[in-house]
Amino acid sequence: MSETASFGYRDVEASDKQGMVRAVFSNVASKYDLMNDAMSAGAHRLWKDQFVNRVKPRRDEAILDMAGGTGDIAFRMHKHGARVTVSDINPEMLAVGVERAQKKGLEGLIWSEQNAEELSFGDRAFDAYTIAFGIRNVTHIDKALREAHRVLKFGGRFFCLEFSTTNWPGFSDVYDVYSHRLVPKLGKLLADDEDSYRYLIESIRRFPPMPEFERMIREAGFVQTKVEPILGGLVAIHSGWKI
Repeated sequence: MSETASFGYRDVEASDKQGMVRAVFSNVASKYDLMNDAMSAGAHRLWKDQFVNRVKPRRDEAILDMAGGTGDIAFRMHKHGARVTVSDINPEMLAVGVERAQKKGLEGLIWSEQNAEELSFGDRAFDAYTIAFGIRNVTHIDKALREAHRVLKFGGRFFCLEFSTTNWPGFSDVYDVYSHRLVPKLGKLLADDEDSYRYLIESIRRFPPMPEFERMIREAGFVQTKVEPILGGLVAIHSGWKI
């Protein structure tokens, strides 16, 4: 029996998922930040600020920002003097990030097309590994987590910002209605792409709950793992250390 993977609410051949996800982000790349603002009412900017504050990037340390194509996290860490490698499986997303960096006059960032499951970097190459709103799109999350552990130095830290399931009574019901009914319509209105944004919402629902994802991080070899829920778990910051 062939291996399957979730693509939104559908199960597809695992070998097909990577190409399907690549197509989604190729479609939305040019409107990605506009849609993030629309979907979160701008709150994603605050979540990313909080995330980088937890990472505590330091001058001259090497950080890999995976699935960071448009540069939102990398730009924030670059301000602290960190040497950031921005990696993404999607070249269109990276192209948006490069263009944004040029407009901002930011130099010194490294841009690298990478598959999170099979990184080309050597062992123990980075002081920190970050991934924001990207790991739920990976076909084999366990492989990506093991690769994150491999490329980190001893004492290196792992940080992941990802949507989850809010536990706040009432709020979860309101968000379900908003996300399933309105977000795809926003995608149609702002990006002329209803299907891609329907997938993005559905992929959140299929992502493991916070305790299960923390267990996966531990199984990849990380210690002192921690989960910091935001808005009752609508979004969560996951972290761990390699020792």
